[in-house]
Amino acid sequence: MDAPESENVAPSATPPPPPPLPPVIPATIAPPASPSPRPPSRGSAWKWVALLLALGLLGSLAINLTLGARRLGDLATHKEHVKHGASQLQEVVLEDDDSKNKIAVIEVSGVISEEAGRSGGSLVESIRDQLDRAGEDDQVKAVILKVDSPGGEVLASDEIYRAIHRFQTNTDVPVIASMGSIAASGGYYISAPCRWIVANELTITGSIGVIFHTYNYRALMDKVGVRPGVVKSGKLKDMLSPDKRPEDELPEERQILAGMIDESFARFVQVIVDGRGWAAKENEKEKITDGRMLAPNWRDFADGRILSGNQALKLGLVDEIGNFDTAVDRALELAGVESAKIVSYEATPSFANLLRLIGKSDARAMQVNVGGVDLVPKLPQGRLYFMSPLHLH
Repeated sequence: MDAPESENVAPSATPPPPPPLPPVIPATIAPPASPSPRPPSRGSAWKWVALLLALGLLGSLAINLTLGARRLGDLATHKEHVKHGASQLQEVVLEDDDSKNKIAVIEVSGVISEEAGRSGGSLVESIRDQLDRAGEDDQVKAVILKVDSPGGEVLASDEIYRAIHRFQTNTDVPVIASMGSIAASGGYYISAPCRWIVANELTITGSIGVIFHTYNYRALMDKVGVRPGVVKSGKLKDMLSPDKRPEDELPEERQILAGMIDESFARFVQVIVDGRGWAAKENEKEKITDGRMLAPNWRDFADGRILSGNQALKLGLVDEIGNFDTAVDRALELAGVESAKIVSYEATPSFANLLRLIGKSDARAMQVNVGGVDLVPKLPQGRLYFMSPLHLH
């Protein structure tokens, strides 16, 4: 008998383990992106520009302070007293002929005044400094005073006269006046002490005299109903006041002013006599015979009238008719040299002068003009002037 077939039973067995999981790799965290650079703002650019300008100004100031200290040191060790203003002038060659000799040219242009100009100094100070600068240089053999002025203040004119007289006395260097279009009143006053005077035949000169000019606007005040109130310590304290009625002026007021004018006029006459007399003696010493002496009747023409160059020559108020070249030729002769370079003096630019120029306002901008007439005068009133009334306003 066949054996029975065994049953098909699956054997009990442990289920296979699950396949291993892949290893866990930690995720990589990307770093945050850096922000893009911001373009510089316009404000920061201007800050840099302002900083550079400030540094430039500070550098300029430091340089000028250093130069100023050096000049002060030079002055302290100098054997003679030299003005600080003269040391700040630099020489400019106008005409060079390869000569070691020099002729210094000093210009007097415009109204003669002690009022400070835009550069901070007055005309009187400028001329003094230039004469001092020329006096320091042994190579300067002559000075030409180039005059183109209608005159100006009495005191300022006299200060320039004294500076020229002192320069010639101390240095024995001749000063030659070269008159331009006009050298009248104070313009002639400062020319009188010069060793030689050259005028063009058409030069306006003369006007020898003194003038005191003021305005009286009391009639205008009465029209608009304005009355001045005056409290004074003495009867003459308000003499010649512009708001005073002419009929209220005391007789002494005009007499006092006339006395001052006569005194100044006498000084003018004496300056002419002394200057022209001294020049004639010096020319006679050096055998120069073509100079002029004052005519006997010259005082008849010292009444304030203007004169031409030819008329002034006939009266002995000038020595020669010519131009600037004529003055140069005469300077060479008086100096006793055959050739010389022509030089002038100019102020050295400085940071202080720049600030003064920026900060100083123009006085002419403050004037009031009505119908072509300036209500504020160009020149200070109430002063004595060696000046023609045509140029006083």
